[in-house]
Amino acid sequence: MARQAERERANAEKQVRALYLESRAFAVEGQNLELAKRIEELRSIRATSLRVSHKVAFDSLRIAEAFPDFVVPAQLVPPAPPASREQFLAAVKPPGLLLRLLPGADERHRNALQRAAQSHLAAVNAHNAELAKFRTQLAAYKSQYDIAKKTHLHNAKKRNAEVNALEAAYRAGAVDAINAYNIVVLSRSHYPHGFPRNFRVAYGADSKELVVDYDLPALSVVPTVSECRYVKSRDVVEEKPRKPSEIKDIYQDIVASVSLRTLNEIFDADQWGHVHLVTFSGFVHTVDRSTGRDIRPCLVSVRTTRDSFDLIDLSRVDKRLCLRNLGAQVSAQPAEMLPVKPIIEFDMVDKRYVEQDDVISALDSRPNLMDLNPFEFENLVGNLFGRMGLETKQTRASRDGGVDVVAYDVRPVLGGKVVIQAKRYRHTVGVSAVRDLYGTMMNEGANKGILVSTSGYGTDAYNFAQDKPIELIDGGGLLYLLKQTGVEARILMPQDSDTAAS
Repeated sequence: MARQAERERANAEKQVRALYLESRAFAVEGQNLELAKRIEELRSIRATSLRVSHKVAFDSLRIAEAFPDFVVPAQLVPPAPPASREQFLAAVKPPGLLLRLLPGADERHRNALQRAAQSHLAAVNAHNAELAKFRTQLAAYKSQYDIAKKTHLHNAKKRNAEVNALEAAYRAGAVDAINAYNIVVLSRSHYPHGFPRNFRVAYGADSKELVVDYDLPALSVVPTVSECRYVKSRDVVEEKPRKPSEIKDIYQDIVASVSLRTLNEIFDADQWGHVHLVTFSGFVHTVDRSTGRDIRPCLVSVRTTRDSFDLIDLSRVDKRLCLRNLGAQVSAQPAEMLPVKPIIEFDMVDKRYVEQDDVISALDSRPNLMDLNPFEFENLVGNLFGRMGLETKQTRASRDGGVDVVAYDVRPVLGGKVVIQAKRYRHTVGVSAVRDLYGTMMNEGANKGILVSTSGYGTDAYNFAQDKPIELIDGGGLLYLLKQTGVEARILMPQDSDTAAS
């Protein structure tokens, strides 16, 4: 008997052990499925965005003014009415023939009827008390409903008026409305867990350019574990590390995917043709391992026009090759946080110009660049690049051959001759000025050309400069660079004068 019990106990322990090992193996299998799912999410960032339209329907931003009718809460049940007096009295049976022969039978019957009438009255009073309580509670719920309905209608009216104003301003091409619209577009873009949702946008009406300053995820979004294996004999889970080369490859793919996806979302969402040009710069918040300080290196910066981007089939391209073809500046080692220079600093497109009728600006003591004569403006530009580390020399106006400033970048390997043209323009600079600069570069044997203007550039100008060693600096960029070198200035456009060029 004892041996039988011992065998049964041993068998039970074996079954428990087998179930435990099975559950552990199942859990590890689940971990591997999660790892595979995570990698698939990271690899399909671009593809996910291509499946949907990114246009924002303004109706989706509005609140429906209809409010549901009031319904008595299910937990609030009105009390059932009591039986009628007749029903109470009918419950009292009159004495039969034999009972009526007994003394006092009639009086007992009358007393019973009187008690029944009293019970009915008590039931009515109790019902009235419950009914009063019900009505008080109902009134409280109704009052809450009325407040909620009033609040809803007020909020809907206010929100819808704001959306109407936003839609009208967006259609009209107002800068703030275009910025707000694109913020909504990018906010609705869903990324895997662990991706930051921080970005800034700035729209330049002159060039119809949207500049996006975007936070990329850190390297830590890529799982460092490739696979988990359960060793039954030791009851341990062994993790197989992911190869560093694979981690770097996945991260490079993420950087490229986020860049192209953002460009696609902006161009796809543009409903009224406001955005002709997008400049995207992706940054990452990390720590400099050599100093322990917080840094925010730029890992990718790309500028492209709608016409160029529309020629791309994003579902079929090699993402990194596509960025290279767009002339993007991409970190050679994003996993090592090796930075690149943003094509345009975000602050360079913030508050570009000051209007003539701005009273506050009229009181501003900063010099107006439009008041400079051509020679003074060229001299200002030459001094600016001199302060930035270039060796500059201003040319004579009559013999410049299209060159306003010749500069030399004295750095070995990366340096060389730079030709700079300064355009004190009021209106948008066209592609002809960029072509002229490129021709001058060829004649001068220069490594790089820089065109500086007090105004902005057209889409054709950016298209022409895209794959060439040419940098276009508009009015906002010029003010920004001057400020970085300690010079406060402003650009106050004349109302009636024609284009002034140096």
